[in-house]
Amino acid sequence: MKGIISQKLARRIILNSLLLDDRARIRAGKGGVARAVEHLGYVQIDTISVIERAHHHVLWTRIPGYRPEHLHQAHARERTVFEYWGHAASYLPMKDYRFYLPMMKSFHDPRNSWYRGWGERYGNYLEPVLKRIREEGPLAARDFEHRAGRKGPWWDWKPAKAALEMLFWRGELMIRERRGFERVYDLSERVLPAGTDTRVPGDNELGRFIVQRALGALGVAGEREIRDYIRIGERRIVAAAIAEMTASGEIVKLAVEGQEGTVHALPAVLEAGTRLRLRQPSVRFLSPFDNMAIDRRRLKERFGFDYAFECYVPKHKRNHGYFVLPILFGENLVGRLDPKADRLNRTLVIRSLSIELAFIGLDSLVSGLGRALGEFARFNGCAKVVLERIQPERTAAELRGAMAKECRDVHVVGR
Repeated sequence: MKGIISQKLARRIILNSLLLDDRARIRAGKGGVARAVEHLGYVQIDTISVIERAHHHVLWTRIPGYRPEHLHQAHARERTVFEYWGHAASYLPMKDYRFYLPMMKSFHDPRNSWYRGWGERYGNYLEPVLKRIREEGPLAARDFEHRAGRKGPWWDWKPAKAALEMLFWRGELMIRERRGFERVYDLSERVLPAGTDTRVPGDNELGRFIVQRALGALGVAGEREIRDYIRIGERRIVAAAIAEMTASGEIVKLAVEGQEGTVHALPAVLEAGTRLRLRQPSVRFLSPFDNMAIDRRRLKERFGFDYAFECYVPKHKRNHGYFVLPILFGENLVGRLDPKADRLNRTLVIRSLSIELAFIGLDSLVSGLGRALGEFARFNGCAKVVLERIQPERTAAELRGAMAKECRDVHVVGR
């Protein structure tokens, strides 16, 4: 055991590593996308669009002046990021491509449980779908819909879409771009930039990659957190890499005061973290799929914040709301926000906002909330904010006043 660090220092290192403390040197606008994705290791993609989708939200939270077209350019034009499975469906740094090859190869194995499901049902469609793309160029799933006068199994949309996904999992196809949110598939050799490293890593190299990527983004993390950050290596591979890197001094083993278990950190990250000082706190609304928030157990252990994503819970069983965002204020998670973007009426509806952590500096928090809500409304293409329910109630009038002061181009009303 190298030593013990305080919870305050652990949180400070975590937030700095996750680019959430205003210290990150991320270029504004489109130039920041590749840098942010590379540092974080992955940015998760999600389909839910009650507000701007998760991948855009995660990047907007960290990149000044970010717009959704910046990600499209990095993906479809500059090829600095690609889509595949990281923590889940994710945008990943193109420079990491080779470390996903073992997972791709696993989908070629007929012993794989996946093969006994999808493979047995749709395996016969792989070559016809691949042949069409090879001959016709990039295609989306809709290009395989049934058309009058066209016959053959590859014109049946459902198995064709399954085949596209299987070929994508196997690495034979990549996502060339998204049109809106629709994937466009192409042969991998036509998508990969020239000179892309395609050497397949062994277990040792893969394990070390997972540890370095996780600790570079998380700052301070236990073995489970490391293993769960990018899910491309078996437990034994990650455990062996942690043991080897600890023995060599490439990572250090620590305890966090008042928390169970051991954690690990990169020495340079730990050293830099000890020099970090408290800064003027700002407010951020975190996506449920943010790299900070996706591990609910980690949030509770490291930040004392009990968070559940209730989108898929029946309405009558929800405690906080449909698409609740944790509210980060400085180094603390202080509450929850349940927003909905009414795009037709350009209105951001705040169905509930609750402040749960009692602390000194409420005025600063309210001012920061006012500013953050105005920025969040603009990010979601809204010109008006409707505040439906605020807890505690005594902050409601103060918050409306703060928004009127901080966000004069956004109209604020209550219900």
